[in-house]
Amino acid sequence: MIPYGKQDIQQKDIDAVIEVLTSDFLTQGPKVPAFESAVAEKVGAKHALAVNSATSALHIACLALGLGKGDWLWTTPVTFVASANCGLYCGAQVDFVDVDPKTYNISVNALKDKLEKASSEKRLPKVLVVVHLCGQPCQMQEIKLLADEYGVKVIEDASHAIGGKYQHDYIGNCKYSDITIFSFHPVKIITTAEGGMALTNSNELANKMNLFRSHGITRDPDSMTQEPDGSWYYQQVELGFNYRMTELQAALGLSQLDRLDEYVARRHELAKRYDSLLSTLPLTLPWQHPDSYSGLHLYVIRLNLSQVSATHREVFESLREQGIGVNLHYIPIHTQPYYQQFGFKAEDFPEAMSYYGEAISLPLFPTMSESEQDKVVKVLTKVVS
Repeated sequence: MIPYGKQDIQQKDIDAVIEVLTSDFLTQGPKVPAFESAVAEKVGAKHALAVNSATSALHIACLALGLGKGDWLWTTPVTFVASANCGLYCGAQVDFVDVDPKTYNISVNALKDKLEKASSEKRLPKVLVVVHLCGQPCQMQEIKLLADEYGVKVIEDASHAIGGKYQHDYIGNCKYSDITIFSFHPVKIITTAEGGMALTNSNELANKMNLFRSHGITRDPDSMTQEPDGSWYYQQVELGFNYRMTELQAALGLSQLDRLDEYVARRHELAKRYDSLLSTLPLTLPWQHPDSYSGLHLYVIRLNLSQVSATHREVFESLREQGIGVNLHYIPIHTQPYYQQFGFKAEDFPEAMSYYGEAISLPLFPTMSESEQDKVVKVLTKVVS
């Protein structure tokens, strides 16, 4: 089976992890801050906080922005459930904004219309989570202007997008957002096995997220309510969590980071080859916004079903049966049983549902060979023809 995504672990990565295993620190030591500093410097952000997953990063980002009971979080329906669940974790309510039919990211026009209506109804969101689906950044400049107009905080869920660029700058610099989130899951651009990171240019938000990721505990005397009892002293000043990244994960991430640009460039080579090889098939191929250089975590095709004799499901399952490990990113969140209790209907977000009825993620990973890609194209051609 050719998987849709796959990590690349080289001897350099293994040596970096072994070095930590034979050191004095397995959990909190020098590698975690070194990884944070390296990522922050790479993307041009002031602060980076490594955590044990992108889900944890989204959670502490929402907490740091003060999201809570009575507030609203908006996001796109076409994303993994974590992009919405982070709002529920904080006691907030969640709503969605439909997607753009070309980029599959949050639609700026739909967002503008929804913000205007919400303003008149006095139910504006406190936080907007924009998701850079497949690695292509959203239209952040336009989104930032709307967010500023309506007083909305912005989180970039860039779980797919490290190494990508928006307007020639690396995604993660937080120029148009309060906080950006990266994921280092094995199928993402680089990996720490499991892990995530929150980036910000705000000292205040960085300090808050640092507390929330580590039980709400501080050893900083300036943040305490009294003079320390001694050098051993700490205080819990917030209700936090154990969301910390280990030294082992950080060492792997540091090693992988050296190949970030190489990985993204290879993904672009493979995507360009897909574009050429699939150009005559009854498919809609990925469209890239001219302002963006995608991280290309995913290569998503859409079936032109009126020109294909098989159904969406039949195409998907036939590919799987023939050894092509396709996937579907994602089932719109508002259709999930847990979210149905909040009154959402499938037809509430028609572009998201149209996407879901046609989308298939083809295999794409840096170590993919041309012969593997040729097999994907050969099988897909046979199935849709």
